Amino acid sequence: MASAPKLLLLLLFWRYHSCVAHAGDDRSYKVLSLDSLKHDAACPERKVPLPGAATVPLHHRHGPCSPAPTKKMPDLEEMLQRDRLRAAYIQRKFSAANGGAGDVQQSEATVSTRLGTALSTLEYVITVGIGSPAVTQTMLIDTGSDVSWVQCKPCSQCPSQADPLFDPSSSSTYSPFSCSSATCAQLEQEGSGCSRSQCQYIVTYGDGSSTTGTYSSDTLALGSNTVRNFQFGCSQVESGFNDQTDGLMGLGGGAQSLVSQTAGTFGRAFSYCLPPTSSSSGFLTLGAGTSGFVKTPMLRSSKVPTFYGVRLRAIRVGGRQLSIPTSVFSSGTIMDSGTVITRLPRTAYSALSSAFKAGMRQYPPAPPSGILDTCFDFSGQSSVTIPTVALVFSGGAVVNLDANGIILNNCLAFAGNSDDGSLGIIGNVQQRTFEVLYDVGGGAVGFRAGAC
Repeated sequence: MASAPKLLLLLLFWRYHSCVAHAGDDRSYKVLSLDSLKHDAACPERKVPLPGAATVPLHHRHGPCSPAPTKKMPDLEEMLQRDRLRAAYIQRKFSAANGGAGDVQQSEATVSTRLGTALSTLEYVITVGIGSPAVTQTMLIDTGSDVSWVQCKPCSQCPSQADPLFDPSSSSTYSPFSCSSATCAQLEQEGSGCSRSQCQYIVTYGDGSSTTGTYSSDTLALGSNTVRNFQFGCSQVESGFNDQTDGLMGLGGGAQSLVSQTAGTFGRAFSYCLPPTSSSSGFLTLGAGTSGFVKTPMLRSSKVPTFYGVRLRAIRVGGRQLSIPTSVFSSGTIMDSGTVITRLPRTAYSALSSAFKAGMRQYPPAPPSGILDTCFDFSGQSSVTIPTVALVFSGGAVVNLDANGIILNNCLAFAGNSDDGSLGIIGNVQQRTFEVLYDVGGGAVGFRAGAC
């Protein structure tokens, strides 16, 4: 019979592991087919919409399923440079007023919400209908933005786009907001005065691009669902855009976002699944179910309400937890659909890089690629065996990343911040294949593996 101390230890061990929830498999190594990193020309079948929720297909903007006319992928160097600018901009928004780094939940930094993140980094699009009759529009999605907008007639400085310009005069349900309306006042720093007694908006992005026009409402078609009085910007003057999409759908936590506007209809929970490659499809769901997910508490900042924060606690490589003090992650972390590469505190990244290299000794090292400095020579290989990487969040949530969420081209798809005091960001590469749940009402972020 086991002694009392041993029995107590066994019970504690069982209790600890029973409280840890895992998303994804729990092996120590994964096999990554290098063919999966290539871009196919065929578009797979779309996901069937879920009953009781508004679900629309989601595609990579440069993939074969994208409605946008350009399919040319930017080269890795260009993409990483854009990504660096976006991450730096988000981190500046969370920087405390005294020049130090603030907690996601506690930051009291005063920032201008007039500025959004760089549009050129956004990678995923959905197709919706706007107006009566509905006009198809291809829109980028962004959890780092609140104000949604589309290009409208007349537009003196609009680039070419995938679909016809939305013409407000052809929609029987279109209505501009007056300058005296509460909705116009709610724009605050994204308001841009009046024109012919109509409310004007402006959003200037981190890369210098901007959109301005009339803040309006109209009917929005999301798959088979209809949203009446959807608020959006009718863009009539733009600068710095050349992406051939029709506009942007804001999924942030602010009052103007699609999520906030539709909370009364679909509830305050949404989810998306970013596909493993640009050649496959995912989905965006409003009114997402909240069961079946591995969850961690959602953290919010009253000063930067757009973003959804989480608390990263540890990292595992090959099934073993790295020796990283939890204090290293104290500056907080956000989830972001628009940042490509996950940013970690310098100490955490150094530990991850060293452990990953140790598990990749069979492959020769390769030169760095921009911000990616843990790279390997896969010449002559059709598949590679890589150590698993798991992110451990507060509340015991363990997210075992998909192989396509670990390697980008031939490099470890993580980057280190310049120090441990800057905000961490979970980028979209690491989110691939997971249904990521934003349960705003329930205060949780969830992960469900293998959803697309």
